[in-house]
Amino acid sequence: MSAYRTLTAADAVDYARRYAGLSDAETLINAEEVGDGNLNLVFKILDGQGVSRVVVKQALPYVRCVGESWPLTLDRARIEAETLLAHGRYCPQHTVRVLHHNAGLAVMIQEDLSSMAIWRRELAYGRYYPQAARQLGEYLARTLFHTSDFYQHPHEKKAEVGRFSNPEMCQITEDLFFTDPYGGHDRNSYEPALNEAVASLQSDSDLKLAVAALKHRFLTKAEALLHGDIHTGSIFVAEDRLKVIDAEFGYYGPIGFDIGTAIGNLLLNYCGLPGLLGPPEAAAGREQRLQDIGELWQAFAGRFRTLAAENTRDPALAESGYAGYFLRQVWTDALGYCGTELIRRTIGLAHVADLDTVTDAAMRHKCQHHALKLGKMLILSAPRIDDAAALMACIRQSG
Repeated sequence: MSAYRTLTAADAVDYARRYAGLSDAETLINAEEVGDGNLNLVFKILDGQGVSRVVVKQALPYVRCVGESWPLTLDRARIEAETLLAHGRYCPQHTVRVLHHNAGLAVMIQEDLSSMAIWRRELAYGRYYPQAARQLGEYLARTLFHTSDFYQHPHEKKAEVGRFSNPEMCQITEDLFFTDPYGGHDRNSYEPALNEAVASLQSDSDLKLAVAALKHRFLTKAEALLHGDIHTGSIFVAEDRLKVIDAEFGYYGPIGFDIGTAIGNLLLNYCGLPGLLGPPEAAAGREQRLQDIGELWQAFAGRFRTLAAENTRDPALAESGYAGYFLRQVWTDALGYCGTELIRRTIGLAHVADLDTVTDAAMRHKCQHHALKLGKMLILSAPRIDDAAALMACIRQSG
């Protein structure tokens, strides 16, 4: 096992030459640091023509956006690489390819995705990718089914739950999703215009009770190997392609968490569009987000049912009708987790460009208030929203 050290750009080039598996590795001559996230160093490794050939990613021993005062496990790099490798086994077409990883250095080499674009940015510009939502549903169905009790042998599943135990990263999720926004933590971040709305959330006992139940399920339901942070900023898209990256929050948890986080990020774009685009374009984009959510769920649920019918290994879970019963539970969970994503991305530590880049302050505050209102509604109403059509109706009524 290699001793940990923080890589420089030159180190990253040398590392890629040795371990990326390229036949012309000697052409790699430069590195561009492009990490704009909260946790890691990310280098694009360039050849003599300035073409990015592979990506070298290294975990830092602290939260990058905060600094060394918030130390963080390096084992998340192993978990990320092994989560992506596991997901790639079952859905290679939609999972970034891992070429190499080194747990001691907390380093991973991945395929380069420079020909694709970050989905969040494309959504903010009003650019539409007709296959993206369906492809994301396919990714979620294949990865979550094959790492669940429907498919994995019970002994294998229990061993995998231990191997993917990710307590420090889960603690971040538990705090940022379910605790900080509802208790006035100093990590929260929001403008004074939201003070009244935040105070209302934090004094709402029914809401906090529902959030407690969601947190408890997050803590205890080891249903499948989750991506753990499946937002539109961790998804690359092209005209007919979609690839998921950044799985350092991977662990065995409730399937509805990944579904809800994905839907939540589409709704964050829905809430922000009136401040990002002109009125006709924003209205069209909002209707498209609702269609995207419906397509995502239909693709996920349809593929999951097919996989369950053809590949369920547990005889009890193979009982006719059980997969549909299970998916109804997943749907309810997903709506609740979707609501927590909307709230925490609006007033918690980690925000999103869909809201924060709205330049007009009054419009920005209106979009933020809408996200909070919609998040609260979804958390409280999740058990009463039966399907995607009912969800779309509730969203339209929210403003």
